[in-house]
Amino acid sequence: MTIGLCAFGPRAGAAALAALAAVERVSWGSIGGFCAFAAIDAQGRLHRAETQRGGTRTLFPDGERTDAPPHEALAEARFVGLISSGPDRPAPLAAFLAADPTVGLVSGHRLPAARGLDGRPINAAVLAAMAAGRTPQQAVDGILADNPAADVGLIALDLSGALYAANAERVAARDDLGHARREGRGGACVEVLHNAIRPGPAVAAVAAEVALATMVPHDSSAAWLEVTAGLPVELGARPEVHVDGSGAAVRAVTPDATLLRGGANGAALYYGAAVLRDGAEIGVLLDEPNVTLDDGRIVAMSGQARVRLRYRPVRPG
Repeated sequence: MTIGLCAFGPRAGAAALAALAAVERVSWGSIGGFCAFAAIDAQGRLHRAETQRGGTRTLFPDGERTDAPPHEALAEARFVGLISSGPDRPAPLAAFLAADPTVGLVSGHRLPAARGLDGRPINAAVLAAMAAGRTPQQAVDGILADNPAADVGLIALDLSGALYAANAERVAARDDLGHARREGRGGACVEVLHNAIRPGPAVAAVAAEVALATMVPHDSSAAWLEVTAGLPVELGARPEVHVDGSGAAVRAVTPDATLLRGGANGAALYYGAAVLRDGAEIGVLLDEPNVTLDDGRIVAMSGQARVRLRYRPVRPG
């Protein structure tokens, strides 16, 4: 039961919610019921939201609407945690997700609010250790070392963006666990723990990849080039697209000789192809249309005579 997630980075709030929504769409088991969400916004304020049934679909009601998006301050927040599972968990749901706007957040899976051997909720004990100056890793490892039989996995995030997750010894012995961590530009990071959610460990990878792609979009700095039917395609050692000063493609290169004989169909404008202008490499192609050719000239791209394709600029030299 349960999936927990913490994320740090641009639009971490939107990222965490997108990640959980993706898990809800593709998985089954202990999912789609309760959700507790916490975010620390740019002004250092703590925001919370919760639902007992429906997961992300009912987390932010607005009048008669149950599937409203979060307020922009929550979507834009850089420090975010959530925990979700099946329906109707004991109130208060905020206890599942420890948070302090001057310290950070502690999420997790299984039973993060279970009491440790010292009588304190385990997630609250981790947060207190962070408040006393310990890093998330030191806090989590220390508390779990003191409570090896605890039925808990923890994810801790502090206000420096440091993020760490681990399972207690008892939980680590389970065979239904998922764990994923992803890092991106600018220190963006997400970490996920779950159990009892199928189809298995891939669920954590899906959540982490969706979250990171939301915070650090693959094409966030994309530029555009234009390709028109009739473009000549030549044989060469690597895929290339050559453009003029206006960004219009003047020729393409493919290492696939089969595309240049008679009528053909394939990826003549290949993902990752070098984009060149005046012989200098200026980018890497991000889009890959389905290309129809006739004797080495493009006839159509995904059924169109003209398309705009994205490429990621690279620095010269």
